[in-house]
Amino acid sequence: MDKLRLLEIFLATCEGGSFAAAARTCGTDPSTVSKAISRLEAQLELTLFQRSTRQLSITAAGQRYANTVRKMIQDLTTCEHELKHLNDAPSGTLRISSAVCYGHLYLRPLLQAFCQRYPAISLELEINDLHVDIIENNIDIALRTGYIKDSRLVARRLSPMDFLICVSPEYLATHGVPSCADDFQQHDWIGFRIKQTQLLQPIFLPDAQGEYQPYELTSRHITDDGEAMANMCIDGLGFAQLPHFLAREGLESGALVSLYPCYRPPHPDNGVFAIYPKRDYLPTRVRVFIEFITAALEAQGESTHHTWAESLVPMIRFQTAPEG
Repeated sequence: MDKLRLLEIFLATCEGGSFAAAARTCGTDPSTVSKAISRLEAQLELTLFQRSTRQLSITAAGQRYANTVRKMIQDLTTCEHELKHLNDAPSGTLRISSAVCYGHLYLRPLLQAFCQRYPAISLELEINDLHVDIIENNIDIALRTGYIKDSRLVARRLSPMDFLICVSPEYLATHGVPSCADDFQQHDWIGFRIKQTQLLQPIFLPDAQGEYQPYELTSRHITDDGEAMANMCIDGLGFAQLPHFLAREGLESGALVSLYPCYRPPHPDNGVFAIYPKRDYLPTRVRVFIEFITAALEAQGESTHHTWAESLVPMIRFQTAPEG
C-alpha cells in the first residue's frame, strides 16, 4: 500500500472516529484499516491512536500529524485543480524551436495573429537548424524539415517538401534556357552545403521521360544558408533547386521563375514536421498552436500531402532530349 493511500485511511479514521467508519469511507474492511494504521505508526515510530475495546482516541502526536496531512492533501488537491485549469486554458509559455528558413519565412509572419488570438500565451522562439533534444531542452514543439525517429516524440507532418528548379529571368535572358538536363553542365549553379554533414545537397533533374534523377553538377557558388541561396538566385548568379517555402516569395514577385514541375523526394521523412514530446495529455497551448499553424498553411495551399508548388505552371512541363 502506497504512502498516499495510508494517509487517506489515516484521515478517514480521524474523521470517522473508528476503524469501521474509516473502512466504509475508503471502501475497504476494518481489518485492512487497522493494519494500515499500524503500518503508518511503525513507519513514524509514533502512536497515532489509543485503542481500547470501546473506543479509539487520537493522541496529541496523531492530532498534530493529522493537521499537517490534511493541509498537505488540500494543497495537493488545489495544485491539481490549478494545473488542470492551466492545461484546459490556452495560457503559459510556449517554447518553439524552428528551422531557420522556415522560421523566418513561414512561422514568424504568423505569430502576431496567433498572439492576438491567444493573448495569455507567451512565446519563446528558438531559430536554428540543429536537431536538439526536445525533451532535454524543455521545448514544447519543434518545426523541422525532416525528422529523427524517436519513440519519445510525435512527428506530425505539416506538408511535404517540394523542390523547384529556379532561376532569375535576367539570367535566362543573358544565358538562355536549357533544353535538357545535360545543358545544365554549361550553366552556373548555386549549391547548398548541409551544415551537419558538410556535403552538398543532391540535385535532381528530369530525364527525357520526365522522371527525376540525381545529377552530378559542378556548383560555381556554394552556401550553407537557404535564404542566401534564394537571394543569390534572384540576383542572377545561377540556377538553384529550392524548397518550396524558400522559392515562394521570389516566384510570387516574379523575381524567380521555375523551369520544371516540382520534385518531391519519395522518402517517408520528407516534409515539414511539427515535433513534440509524446504524452498522455497534450498541453492546450501546444494543441492550439498546432491547430492554428495547420489552418494557416491550409489557407495558403499546403496540407499533409500537398503544397501550392504542385499547381505551379512551370516554364517547361517535362524534359525532352535534344534532337539529332
